[in-house]
Amino acid sequence: MNAQDQERFRALIAAQLAALEAEDALGQGGQAVVTLDQQAVGRLSRMDALQSQAMARAGQARRDARKRALQAAVGRLVDGDFGYCDDCGEEIALKRLEFDPSVVRCISCASG
Repeated sequence: MNAQDQERFRALIAAQLAALEAEDALGQGGQAVVTLDQQAVGRLSRMDALQSQAMARAGQARRDARKRALQAAVGRLVDGDFGYCDDCGEEIALKRLEFDPSVVRCISCASG
């Protein structure tokens, strides 16, 4: 992988991290504590609110995991290990990295 490719992947990863940060800002309200006020909100409405809260928290957990994977990819770029399979050491196809720059295994090793 040449320096131009590395810079392209740095920019791609930075864009994905920025998008995740924007999603985080939107998802904060959905994770707020659901108050118990039986006079203002009925039991079913509260159950809906709790379900929405759980879904917002699960979405946050997925975004956090994705951010960690992308930050690890940045670390591999800095270390010079980016684009090489963790299992066999071969180069990972550029198309695969373009689809998901956080992958650490080539298609052969990933498929078993």
